[in-house]
Amino acid sequence: MYKTTKNPLRKIYYWTLSLAERKSATGWLAGISFAEASFFPIPPDVLLIPLCLGALKKALQFALICSIASVLGGLAGYGIGAVGWESLQAYFFQYVPGFTEAKFERITEWYAEWGWPLVFLAGFSPIPYKVFTIASGVLNMSILPFLLASAVSRSARFFLVAILIAKFGEPMKEKIDKHFNLLALTFAVLLIGGFALLKSLTNHG
Repeated sequence: MYKTTKNPLRKIYYWTLSLAERKSATGWLAGISFAEASFFPIPPDVLLIPLCLGALKKALQFALICSIASVLGGLAGYGIGAVGWESLQAYFFQYVPGFTEAKFERITEWYAEWGWPLVFLAGFSPIPYKVFTIASGVLNMSILPFLLASAVSRSARFFLVAILIAKFGEPMKEKIDKHFNLLALTFAVLLIGGFALLKSLTNHG
């Protein structure tokens, strides 16, 4: 049994966690991985971790499902931004956690400077990936760099989680819950710092 709460986002979190107990859990994993890339507020890791714990030998299979579905969902988010943003933006700003007008405007400014590395940063780190997939479409980012950045970063995140769970089991779950997002964000920031240094050296070369 999962805790009761009046917080709508927390309710969605517990509902997502409960899906691990269903026979259709693998299908739900794919669906949530797809939806989280454009509008769903809970990351698929919430479902990926208990599924890996329940079937350690299938951990890499679950990670692959997460990765493929998330990249396809990212393409859907890109399509929303490229085709439907004018009519849908009010809905996203009002109802989708992680979306605010101020945040979206700031991201568009960052895109002018950085481009695809921001997609990688969002794909691997706890930064909402959905904001960047839609922004990529709004700003007409080249589709190939977008897909490559999404595929590499999403796969790196989900396979890392699955491998850690498969290797260390239950003890690793608590560590991931407490520290994984911080470690992922630190790694991603260091990566962006590397891009910044390289860009600076190139501009002064």
